[in-house]
Order: sequence, then structure tokens, then C-alpha cells
Amino acid sequence: MKRSPFLRLGIGAALISLVATAGCTRKSDNEAATASTGKGPDQVKVALIPGGAHPYFQPWKTAAADVKTEFKLGDATFNETSGWDQTKQNDVVKSLAAQGYNAFGIFGVAPENINSTFEDLKRQGFPVASLASCPAGDVNKADFCLSTDVEEAAYKATKAAIETIGGKGNLAHLTGNKVDSNTQRRIAGVEKAVGETGGQVKIIQVVTDIDTDLQTAQKAVADLLAAKGSEITAIVNTAYNPAVASAEGVKQAKLPIKVIAIDDDKTILDGIKDGSVAGTVLQNPVGQATVGSYGLMKLAGGCTMADAGVIVDSGSFVVTKANVDSYETDRKAKTAELRQAFDSQYLTCR
Repeated sequence: MKRSPFLRLGIGAALISLVATAGCTRKSDNEAATASTGKGPDQVKVALIPGGAHPYFQPWKTAAADVKTEFKLGDATFNETSGWDQTKQNDVVKSLAAQGYNAFGIFGVAPENINSTFEDLKRQGFPVASLASCPAGDVNKADFCLSTDVEEAAYKATKAAIETIGGKGNLAHLTGNKVDSNTQRRIAGVEKAVGETGGQVKIIQVVTDIDTDLQTAQKAVADLLAAKGSEITAIVNTAYNPAVASAEGVKQAKLPIKVIAIDDDKTILDGIKDGSVAGTVLQNPVGQATVGSYGLMKLAGGCTMADAGVIVDSGSFVVTKANVDSYETDRKAKTAELRQAFDSQYLTCR
């Protein structure tokens, strides 16, 4: 999800759109080892590993089956059993490696520590991608990070909210884990958009740590509406469960609050269609899993990254009633564009 669901979703380090300049870079020992192996697609076994169960990652499961067929991989699997515990996630990774999986796309549970997991995998000669979330800080030890630019997505969401309330009013911002660097970037994106209004729009409440599950988010929304519902003009959501809870809660309360959500839960899309939700900002989980797997396959086949550790924005899309029936076309186009960019910009292949 930069890591969102949040997707933290998304989700780590700031996801920035970065256009890598093509060119040769000095190969590390691991890169040289990978190049010498030159595995064919049927020898590549990709493991897609989120931090745990979460609605955002469910498209990865279907994508794993699709890429296995499309790319003619030896195998592709999806494993969400780590239960949002970094130690358990590391155990899952080790278990899958022992089972013969040799290329890893990982959403790290602990962005501040996940680089050590990436380094361990690369020492063993495995290509690794940080998907839907980048490591915290300025260094990404994975071969590449493919994730939402969460600050940009939050900025887009807030701009949409400001537009729908006519440029004046009070916002509440509902989001995920406060200590997650992605959450802090989402908060920065919201603040940036609000700051551009010159004081016409104010943030009167920021609610964090409510993306654990839907029940937690529903209680937080109910409490917020009871305490400040009459003061809030719009709610900006930058995490999956709060978005669903806001869509439900505002509709049930019949309050004139504009809701800007994130992602494409059925509740949210239905709300956009019936007018109870003003819009949503979609991420690109299928693109992350599909293009991430493609990049891993190419690395296993002997390609190297033109810019090791490059951070690539997987895209975010504002959806309103005007394009709720056609947004998937834009997402598919972005995924195709990303795959082409890996071939033309991010990968160096002989």
C-alpha cells in the first residue's frame, strides 16, 4: 500500500516517483552471482509475502496465480500467515526459501528493520523486491521498491476533499499506525494540501492507529461523529478500514459530511455510486504484485537494476462518480506502463 493500506497501505520509506536513468552501475557480488545463474522463467519460484492478513493484499493472491501462467514461472505463491509480526514474517520467508522459492516480493511488517531481511536474502543470491511499502529512512536494501507514493496519494485525497467542500471547512483525517513512517508521510500530504488553502480549511482531528481491523475503525468513527460530527465538513481517510467505517458511519448517521476514502472496497464503490461517498483514492495492488513478480523474474534471469534499490511509484488514482465505472482501465494502463518502464529504464539486461 508507500506502504498503504494505508495501506500503512501501503506500507517504510517515502514512496517517491523516481525515474531511473539508464546506465551501467557497478555490480555487487550478489548481482554478479545472480547474473551468472541466469535462471529461466520455469526455474523461478516467486513468493509474495504481505505482513499479514489485510483486505488490501487479497488481489496479490489472484495475481500470483496469474503471473505463474503469464510468465511461465516454476511457481508463484502468496503467503499472509505472518500475523503482523516481523519475527514470524522472517520465519515464513526462511520456510519458503527452504521449500525452493528463490525470488521474494515482501511487504515488511517493520519498515525500520526490514532491510536486514532483504540483506539476508540477497546474501543467499535471491532477488528481492519491497512491495507496497519501502523501508524506513533513505536506504532500500531490496533490489527495488514498488509502492504507492503515500504522501502524494494523501495529498490527492485531501485536494479532492477540499474541492468537494468548496474550499472552506473543517477536516478530520483518519489513518493507520502512528509510528509507521508511511502514516507520517500521509499526515504530511494532508497537511500540505490544507496548507495551500491559506487557512480556509483546517484539520480539527487526526485519528491514528485504527486500521487494525474494521471493528476498531468503526468504534473510532462512531466516537468521532458523536463528539465532533457537527463540526466536521469532510473526512479524509488514508487507511483501508477507517475508509470503510467512515463510509458506513456517515451514511448511517445521515450527516452532511463529505467522505474521501482510500482503495476500492465494495462499500466505498457503492457509496460513490449512491452519492454517500464523495470519492476515493485507489492504489495499485495488482500492479505491485504483477510488475514486482516480472522484475524479480528478470533479475533471476540475469538482469541487474540500473539503479540498485530504486523506488518506483506504483500509482494512485482519484475516483469519483464521474469515473467509478471506468477507473480500472487507468489502473491497467499504469501497470502496463510500469512493466515497460522496467524493461526500458530500471533493468539492465544483456
